[in-house]
Amino acid sequence: MKIAWFCIPAHGHTNPTLGIVKELTSAGHEIYYFSFEMFREKIEKAGAHFISCDGCDFEMEDKGNADKVGKDMAFAAELLVNSTLALDEKVSAKVKELSPDIIVSDSVAYWGKLTAMKYNIPYVSSTTTFAFNNQSSRYMKHGIGELFNMLFTMPKANKHIKKLRDKGYPVKSIIEIVQNSNDTNTIVYTSKYFQPCAETFSDKYHFIGPSIRPVEKAVEKTAEKTVYISMGTVVKNEEIYRSCIEAFKGTDYQVIISTGTNSCNFGSLPDNIQVYESVDQMAVLSIADVFITHCGMNSASEGLYFEVPLILCPQTPEQGAVAARTAELGAGVMLDSYGKDDIKKAVETVLNDAKYKEAAKKISESFKSAGGAKEARLFLESLIK
Repeated sequence: MKIAWFCIPAHGHTNPTLGIVKELTSAGHEIYYFSFEMFREKIEKAGAHFISCDGCDFEMEDKGNADKVGKDMAFAAELLVNSTLALDEKVSAKVKELSPDIIVSDSVAYWGKLTAMKYNIPYVSSTTTFAFNNQSSRYMKHGIGELFNMLFTMPKANKHIKKLRDKGYPVKSIIEIVQNSNDTNTIVYTSKYFQPCAETFSDKYHFIGPSIRPVEKAVEKTAEKTVYISMGTVVKNEEIYRSCIEAFKGTDYQVIISTGTNSCNFGSLPDNIQVYESVDQMAVLSIADVFITHCGMNSASEGLYFEVPLILCPQTPEQGAVAARTAELGAGVMLDSYGKDDIKKAVETVLNDAKYKEAAKKISESFKSAGGAKEARLFLESLIK
């Protein structure tokens, strides 16, 4: 089987796919992965052929643009058109040369879906967030202003579609591109249990569980209770880190803070609190008792996989959906403010009530029984028989 795989330049969308890529290439299948130079090493290590999309005047290489895609449909429409057209010559030539059996594309790498439509190649959506439809989208608390903006700018978005049709892409509307239907073969990196409204999705949706890499180097547990804090690498929130330091100094907790790619200067720290620019998150979560998180899909899933209850601090609508579902299943507490007293109270609530740990364990069990990369491989193989 020959697969063309497309992804956006984002770690949170690329990393979950690598386990499936390795599973497929180990089974003898060929994968041609269209991505960006910063991901070359990881992709090639998983056994795929890397095809660079750098240097194509590709607007999603701008990190701010990539982050904005999931928040503004009108912006996403314009960007997807410009990105597809920027990549058109290179992708079209390569796809004609390779003649892949299947195209797998990240759910917001719309140019992959459009390429599948253009060349009538079976398409599979790789969805690293929750799957969203009319029912599950209620977990995404978009503001009313954002909704009106989307409605008023839709005619403009549809004007961009003409540019695509002129290049041979048989697309009728922006909605056709940005939304998947129950007829779309889809891999979702979570379990049916954690997925909101899972019963409303067809059997073409395969919920395979999160992609969890093994612990590389063990982290020493130095206290009875370990608190881990990370707000991810994209959204920086120095305020919450400072509040956590104030909340937990002088306690018996072992506190590990990962600030992301840009270290913050916190001055002198108490002995029980360690701050790092980055950590082996799997290793830390394997000893953690509570995880204060921004609720990125990958981070939240990793915490729950290790049966760690969450303190929920979402920063975006997508993260809000993850937080809402976690709270709904009883595996976390929503943080209403970043004051030190509120943070300490939330952590004590989770640590002193076993129901949060039990709820996290139940989600973890659903992840581990979801089938993982092997299930994804079998699903993809079934599509070309």
